[in-house]
Amino acid sequence: MKSFPTKLLNGYREFIDGRFQNERENIRDLADKGQHPSTMIIACCDSRAAPEMIFSANPGELFVVRNVANLVPQYAPDGRHHSTSAAIEFAVKGLGVSNIVVMGHGRCGGIQAALSAADGNKLDEGDFIGKWMSQLGPVAEQVAAAGIMTEGERQTALERVGVRQSIKSLRTFPYISALAEEGKLNLHGAWFDISSAELWVMDGETGDFTRPETN
Repeated sequence: MKSFPTKLLNGYREFIDGRFQNERENIRDLADKGQHPSTMIIACCDSRAAPEMIFSANPGELFVVRNVANLVPQYAPDGRHHSTSAAIEFAVKGLGVSNIVVMGHGRCGGIQAALSAADGNKLDEGDFIGKWMSQLGPVAEQVAAAGIMTEGERQTALERVGVRQSIKSLRTFPYISALAEEGKLNLHGAWFDISSAELWVMDGETGDFTRPETN
């Protein structure tokens, strides 16, 4: 059996000697009193787009679930395993978050796969990613068919459309729809450019993405 990755052990030592020492009281309070984050973030698994880094979050501030291409499936209590839906249910019903943010990002491999499939390059029928990304099937086909757009423009377009579709899927959860209508739960969309570190925020009314003021 191979040894535990050295880089991870070195990182842990740095954490113990540095951040843990500086935040010891806060971390112990979280252990004793539990977590009370106000925001849930649904992000991609991509190692380059970590929400905690992007938003400079401390322990206990964000409840994060990550999956391929930050997708939210529609509400479907069919008895099957739904990890993202389970996390959403816990965040809303168990933790009482007041904000849910769906954050996409540039150069997303899952989105690239969806576009490739829409162009006729089908993934294997037994492939998990292929089945997961099929949630974007119809819109991916529309974006892929936009020949006037460059490959990069189609990629960015579907990354952002995917965020809008996930927001729409969130509203199929009855308790989310009810809390949103009561003004007790806010749904947000965002898109992060890995190369430039630009954050774009979705307008809840129009669906357009704009850059917020950072000064």
